Amino acid sequence: MKVIEINQLPSPFAINLSVFLSSFKKKKSASELPQVMYVRPKVRIDAKKVAKYASVCGFADVQGVPMLFPHMEAFPLAMLMFAEKSFPWAGMGMVHLANRAKQYQHIHVNDELRIEMQTGELYAHNKGQVITLHARALRQGVLVWDSTWTLLSMAVKQPMGPSYTSALEEVPHLANQAEILAYSGLGRRYGAASGDVNPIHLTNFTAKLLGFKQAIAHGMWTKARALAILMPKKPVEQAEVSVEFKNPLFLPSRVALWSAVEDQGAKFEVRSAKGDKVHLRGQLSYV
Repeated sequence: MKVIEINQLPSPFAINLSVFLSSFKKKKSASELPQVMYVRPKVRIDAKKVAKYASVCGFADVQGVPMLFPHMEAFPLAMLMFAEKSFPWAGMGMVHLANRAKQYQHIHVNDELRIEMQTGELYAHNKGQVITLHARALRQGVLVWDSTWTLLSMAVKQPMGPSYTSALEEVPHLANQAEILAYSGLGRRYGAASGDVNPIHLTNFTAKLLGFKQAIAHGMWTKARALAILMPKKPVEQAEVSVEFKNPLFLPSRVALWSAVEDQGAKFEVRSAKGDKVHLRGQLSYV
């Protein structure tokens, strides 16, 4: 596997622009993903960046570094991967189908982590090609966090791999736990905190240019907002959460978190205000 070290990241604007421009040059089919790993060898967990992310997602200070925060540090590596000529599909317009993250040890402000991102498996979907990416965070050589991103490249006519299937079944008897406000400027605020400034999240105008009727919330914000409510109001040592993204969450919207709380965990959904549409379905466990 080819390893590419990134010691200094371009600006979020430059990264997103390169992905946008490269998307017009991509092929529509490929037999496999390139075997490549992108690495940020020394990433310091910055207190101000953590606070900015925690604030937009609703985490309390007493919860410490949110368990999804390493996703923010791995995200630029995925974008750099999408922009490369060797990556066969367009990064712009790719749909996030599912995301799993596991924390093996609690991460602290000022920790120095090695962040890795590598290509994974391919699956065939009736709407296109499913692509997986695997991210990891290591502290002094010890794995402290990992994640699998499941993405859909639309309109690929001959997708490769076994058929993609949903891993999370519908759970009966969930109770309405909390209301969530996804306000109109949320996409811009979360984009500033995360570096994910995909135009579909920023304004109604830019979202319409890419085929959406209005701006939509980041799926990873929806996941994080649910975790901020469900996780204990203290740091946890170990946790794992898997979600599948269902229907787009248009901005602005009032939605609700429905859950079945278990011992050290929960099964949950983010639904429309009426409860008749599922935006996200997930399962959480923690120690």
